[in-house]
Amino acid sequence: MQITGALGDPDLIRLPWEVPLQDWPQHHLVDLPRGISRHVVRFARLSGKVYAIKEISERYAKREYQLLWDLARLDAPAVEPVAYVTGRDEGLDAALITRHLQFSLPYRAVMSGTLRPDTLTRLLDALAVLLVRLHLNGFYWGDCSLSNTLFRRDAGAFAAYLVDAETGEMHPMISEGQRLADIDAAHTNIFGEMLDLEAGGLLHPSIDPMDTAEDVVVRYHRLWDEINQSEIIDEVDWHRVEQRIRRLNQLGFDVAEMMVRRKVGTGRLIVRPKVVDAGHHQRRLLRLTGLDVEENQARRLLNDLDGFRVAKGLRHEDEAIVAHRWLAEVFQPTVEAIPAELRGKLEPAQLFHEILDHRWFLSEEGGADVGLAEAVKSYVNNVLVHKPDERALLPDEPV
Repeated sequence: MQITGALGDPDLIRLPWEVPLQDWPQHHLVDLPRGISRHVVRFARLSGKVYAIKEISERYAKREYQLLWDLARLDAPAVEPVAYVTGRDEGLDAALITRHLQFSLPYRAVMSGTLRPDTLTRLLDALAVLLVRLHLNGFYWGDCSLSNTLFRRDAGAFAAYLVDAETGEMHPMISEGQRLADIDAAHTNIFGEMLDLEAGGLLHPSIDPMDTAEDVVVRYHRLWDEINQSEIIDEVDWHRVEQRIRRLNQLGFDVAEMMVRRKVGTGRLIVRPKVVDAGHHQRRLLRLTGLDVEENQARRLLNDLDGFRVAKGLRHEDEAIVAHRWLAEVFQPTVEAIPAELRGKLEPAQLFHEILDHRWFLSEEGGADVGLAEAVKSYVNNVLVHKPDERALLPDEPV
């Protein structure tokens, strides 16, 4: 017998590899939710860590192990390979060992039972993000399904992870034919599994299997088209950056990272999407700046903060340092630029939010970013002076 890989736990060697996986003693195993699989899959817990073990032919065990390592090197969302086992007793297949993704569930388990429509929407968004990221890395999956995908809610974020790369192929760049074939396979598999859940009485009555499968495809194409849109800009135009963020927000995504690549005096704006949970923006803004505001206000202020990071070339700077600079150089000067007698009309965060909106509309009319100073001046003269004082509308506090 031979175990090949980066073994982090020597106890893996002492597992009963001479016994078929389905007959392993229960004291080696832990019960965790898993999707449908054509192979025997078990979870073993050793030294506080959980490993997923799949019995598979030697050829495919080696192949999948290598593919998962390729994805790991590309920082793609997939389970972490640990090792593969060959040369077991005669008649036994090889085994692939991966590290179990902590706090994760198969989509199949998440979708079985009560699932609110807005939660389903974010799960579909996460699956679309997974497919797009894999394709951007040149990976053809060939078998995207609910059972081959893991879902994890971590620090307010929804994320999907590939858990089965058996049918996958890695290429320098995925072809259009491969990409469309992959999406077609995903549509067929997801529709079939949703029908299976429905037949078993495990699917919420409000969820339609065909609509769900088609929704994933639609969301994928919208995101793929938006991310792969070539946009050459002469310089970092704040307004153009915000346009891209707004379009992604309208598709249900937020921007985890923005990057400008320069070449001969021009730059290409590149965005990296993620799906976030309700309240995520409030928590992040409060942690970074101390500003305690409503969720929509927080989203807008964070978009501006992230745009500031790009415009100032601070992509590799610590986030807390960037947030401090944004407060000192953008937020506070903007609020202080409002005449003192007018500042009481709205809370500072709402003032800043409305100034950004006003700047957006002015920039749309002019076809280019008008700048923050011009936006503040126009907002004060044309909008703020006509607003009632919100503090004056509040009832007096009891003495």
